[in-house]
Amino acid sequence: MQSEKLTLISHYLCPYVQRASIVLAEKGVPFERRYIDLAAKPDWFLRISPLGKVPLLAIPQAGRDDAILFESAVICEYLEETQAGAPLHPADPLTRARHRGWMEFGSSILADLWVYETTKDAEQFEAKRQTLAAIFATLEQELGDGPYFAGEHFRIVDAVFAPVFRYFELFESLFESGIFDGQPRVNAWRKALAVRPSVVEAVTADYQEHLMAFLHRHDAYLLARSKLAA
Repeated sequence: MQSEKLTLISHYLCPYVQRASIVLAEKGVPFERRYIDLAAKPDWFLRISPLGKVPLLAIPQAGRDDAILFESAVICEYLEETQAGAPLHPADPLTRARHRGWMEFGSSILADLWVYETTKDAEQFEAKRQTLAAIFATLEQELGDGPYFAGEHFRIVDAVFAPVFRYFELFESLFESGIFDGQPRVNAWRKALAVRPSVVEAVTADYQEHLMAFLHRHDAYLLARSKLAA
């Protein structure tokens, strides 16, 4: 695989791909996207992806095959270290370390979200709804005046949470879960992220159609719950 630009190997719904895309855009780096079907991974992808996951970032190398980076956190850190543009980590080491801790916190939410969006069981769904509400209540206590995680400057930690909140743009349109009740700072942060160009452009225009199809394939209780609320 060779290209003059960086290539982000992607899947339409992957939140980790979105993180990398957001950071690339924030850094002003030209790049191409190449989408694959994770249910039918092509041989060329399996040859270059040690974990069989997206994202991969293919970096052109003169006279050689592209260098391949895997894991979104590694890709984002590489871009922060090598690309110009506004810093996406704080300069202070302690603050930077705290941001990285909250980035891990953001990653941990995805496991609960997976169950929330795929379970067919009403009790398990309700348990995860309550878990997610508690998680975001914890975030509410950490946030300041915004609009972003640490104030007026967009950071990589914001790129981690933006794909998490994007799920709820669809989920909360199906029914009002109460997950974000009493969380004005989290809600203001969600709104600020939703309109940031790098976040908007991190997915295709038909993202919600892909997500709805995913819910239907899993026969998700979330869809049944939305009908009960109708």
